[in-house]
Amino acid sequence: MSFYINTDQIGDVAVLQCAGRMVRAQGLSLLRDAVISLSQLRVIVLDLSEVDMLDAGGLGLLVSLHNWACENGIQLKLANPSKLVREMLELTGLASVLRISSVDDLIEIFCNSDRAIQNMHRAVA
Repeated sequence: MSFYINTDQIGDVAVLQCAGRMVRAQGLSLLRDAVISLSQLRVIVLDLSEVDMLDAGGLGLLVSLHNWACENGIQLKLANPSKLVREMLELTGLASVLRISSVDDLIEIFCNSDRAIQNMHRAVA
C-alpha cells in the first residue's frame, strides 16, 4: 500500500488525514511538502489513524516537522495515532515530545479557528 494524504482546512487550521505506509521510501517527501505548504496557518493536525507502517524515516520526519513548526510559530498536533504509531512513539520516547492531541484539544482548536471566530462575531452583530 502507498501513502496518501487528504487535506481539509477550516480557517487557520488544517487537518491532514494520512493513510498507508509512512516509511522512508514512500510518502515522506509528500507529507513534508504538504505540511510546509501550509506555513501560513496557525495549527496543522496530522491524523495518523490510518497509518499502518512507520519506520525510522517516518519518525524522523515527524520530529523534523515538529521542529519546523516550532520555528515557524505553528502548532503541529498528532491525532488518532493507529496502535502501531502510538506504540512506536511510546517506545522511542517521542510521545511526550510530539504530543498526541485528545479529541477535546481538537474541538477547542476548531472552535478557535479564524472562521469560527468570524462566524461568532457575525452572529452577535
